[in-house]
Amino acid sequence: MKPIKKLLIANRGEIAVRVMNTCRDMGIRTVAIFADPDRTSMHVHAADEAYFLKGNKISETYLNGEEILSIAQRAGVDAIHPGYGFLSENASFAQLIRDAGLVFVGPPPEAINLLGDKTSARSLARKLGIPVLAGSQHAFTDTREAQKEALSMGFPILLKAAAGGGGKGMRLVESESEFLAAFRLSSSEANNAFGDPRIYLEQFLSCPHHVEIQVLIDDKGNAVSLGERDCSTQRRHQKMIEESPSPVVGEELRSKMNEAAIRLMKESGYRNAGTVEFLVDENGRFYFLEVNTRLQVEHPVTEAVTGLDLVKHQLLIASQQGLTFRQQDIQCTGHAIECRVYAEDPSENFLPSVGTLRSFEPPMRPGVRVDSGARAGDVVGVHYDPLLAKVIAWGDSRKDAISRMIGALDDFVVVGVQTTIPFCRFMLTHEIFIQGKHHTQLINQSIITQYIEHWSNDESYAAALIASALFNMQAQSKHGTAESKPSNWKAMREDLFR
Repeated sequence: MKPIKKLLIANRGEIAVRVMNTCRDMGIRTVAIFADPDRTSMHVHAADEAYFLKGNKISETYLNGEEILSIAQRAGVDAIHPGYGFLSENASFAQLIRDAGLVFVGPPPEAINLLGDKTSARSLARKLGIPVLAGSQHAFTDTREAQKEALSMGFPILLKAAAGGGGKGMRLVESESEFLAAFRLSSSEANNAFGDPRIYLEQFLSCPHHVEIQVLIDDKGNAVSLGERDCSTQRRHQKMIEESPSPVVGEELRSKMNEAAIRLMKESGYRNAGTVEFLVDENGRFYFLEVNTRLQVEHPVTEAVTGLDLVKHQLLIASQQGLTFRQQDIQCTGHAIECRVYAEDPSENFLPSVGTLRSFEPPMRPGVRVDSGARAGDVVGVHYDPLLAKVIAWGDSRKDAISRMIGALDDFVVVGVQTTIPFCRFMLTHEIFIQGKHHTQLINQSIITQYIEHWSNDESYAAALIASALFNMQAQSKHGTAESKPSNWKAMREDLFR
């Protein structure tokens, strides 16, 4: 197969910009697509060409595989990279691209069908003798059938989208009385996010670590594990802080999970980059959770400790150039942490925050990387995921990485919307996180109350409140409406004394 010379990125925002950066290094021309709210977005300007997606709904734009393929053909591209979310784990889309004679930068549709569907992936894991949490044998669209299965399993249980990840469609149900409403909401959310309303049921594990293994497999079946990522700091079942290596994984457990991940992926006929996710309980036992048949949001922490560009290797594998290294060549060095900067208000249960980015100044420090698709002047609305940026910090040790990340977050100035920056900083300095004893349910317990109390007792909080009030008064006098206050305490004080 000839090398990829022109690529369409079937996505938007931060991940589209990130893929374009690697393409630029490889001499590959890029094509962006954009819906109406994204007309002035960074990914549109970063591409060599950009094409408009007609429609007002996601199903008409970023989930419209036929229209995206039509654009790809008009643009004369060789390949399509799906990013993450949207159509990235849609086997029909991958098949559509393949049937059109183009390259899908990801696994073959057969592997997506097998592993992208959580129920069939669990069945394969059980067949291979990999520990799996109890759960339903198939996914449901019928509410009453799902309820019968839930009653037979017992509560609490997790509802999860069968066709995608990222926390979309996931809900904890603790009693029968909550089930029907929760199932309908989960199914609707899954359909909106992935175009597939099916939901499956899974046993709820109370305080686990979420640990995942990054795998690369080329067209000849050569497979390597790039170590693990710990993604246990989550809100609403979505990851906020990720790190590599995990503070709870030793060499023996790492070896077992690596072996299980590679065996599962090889058995499925997988190719390209993929992630096998596990839960690790308090006794160090691991359980297969799911496979993400795409690039992960948190892939930069793996890049930081391995020195590999995962997007580059995705593109090389997709063009059948294969892996140029083997497992013994992989050397993981130091420790890396990623913090996701969302336009959300942590003190209001992470409600989305909307507004115009009056200022957006990412940190510039040695050992720090920022992946973002946002910039000053952008309007943050409710159309898409509220992720503004990812901050990745590397250090010789976990302590060094944490310290470097705290400094980076202190330097990150965002004015116009609330963000998760102060909450991430709070988590990094929390004794539970420092000791590596955090788990997936920690934020759902007492941590938000502690966070609010912490900031209310902090001297800078008073200045922030004053700055917020003055800022809102100024906005009202200029525009007749109140705007969101700055999210970064340093930015608030600067706004106050400007």
